[in-house]
Amino acid sequence: MSATLRTTDSPSGTAQLNGTSPHAYDGGLLLLRLALGLTVAAHGVQKLFGWFGGGGLEGTGQFFEMSGYPAGETMALIAGLSETLGGLALALGLLTPLAGAAVFGTMINALAVKWGGGFFAPQGVEYELLLAVGAAGLALTGPGRLAVDRFLPGLRAHRLGYGVAAVALGAVSAGLVLLIRN
Repeated sequence: MSATLRTTDSPSGTAQLNGTSPHAYDGGLLLLRLALGLTVAAHGVQKLFGWFGGGGLEGTGQFFEMSGYPAGETMALIAGLSETLGGLALALGLLTPLAGAAVFGTMINALAVKWGGGFFAPQGVEYELLLAVGAAGLALTGPGRLAVDRFLPGLRAHRLGYGVAAVALGAVSAGLVLLIRN
């Protein structure tokens, strides 16, 4: 018995697997965007405002300085805004490639800080790695049809090139920030 995948053209002009509703993919992407985006946004407001037991800018800034970053409070502000705005935008499916890039770049820095503590939480990098890969994956795939991007002319039809460029931007930005870390 050989396994073959057959595709058909859907009314929207995109190929789909026989028997698979494109709405299933959209629902899955929505669930992933909401879970990842709101989780990251919650961590951002911990940094910015001290909500949910976070350190606020002052406490997070001290942590950043202890982790080798100059101007700890400024770095805490940048990380907090990247997480809050990037996470909320991911949840909404708004400017998804850029939102994914913001979260991806921030998580690369988080990985660098926690590197050497093994893989498994609480000292390890599994959580940060999962958030980074999820954000990059959403940047590459796009938000699906249940997203604000569907109403933006330039992003209505997501292109892989947008995602690749966004992930590269996130990686380069993260690399530049890591260069100033002691």
